[in-house]
Amino acid sequence: MSARSKARKRALDILFQADVRGEKPAVMLAAEATRAASEPARQGSWLYAREIVDGVIDNRDEIDEQIVTHARDWKLERMPAVDRAVLRIGVWEILFNDEVPEAVAIDEAVELAKEFSTDDSGSFVHGVLGRVARTR
Repeated sequence: MSARSKARKRALDILFQADVRGEKPAVMLAAEATRAASEPARQGSWLYAREIVDGVIDNRDEIDEQIVTHARDWKLERMPAVDRAVLRIGVWEILFNDEVPEAVAIDEAVELAKEFSTDDSGSFVHGVLGRVARTR
């Protein structure tokens, strides 16, 4: 697994935990930073995970607007917490990270959804992110 794939998993963990616990993602990010400092072997994935979470925090309103617009009849609060976090990561990569091709951002998000969410989440995430990418 690539360092960026591992970073996406770490970012998913941070965003998901913040959502479920009702914490600000910045609080969870700070806790993870403390932990990451004691794990130098995971430094490569930590830097990109932090970039993702910071990007989601900085652009949260626009990201959530894109998700709601393209989720077709789904309210953000009705989505599973994992799907919300995966979509936020995917939308951030599509809209705000020019280093990641759109297709890679979508594929990586779909894989996270398949691994950590419901049976239908992969196709749901794919549909939403595909629409975001097409309207970019």
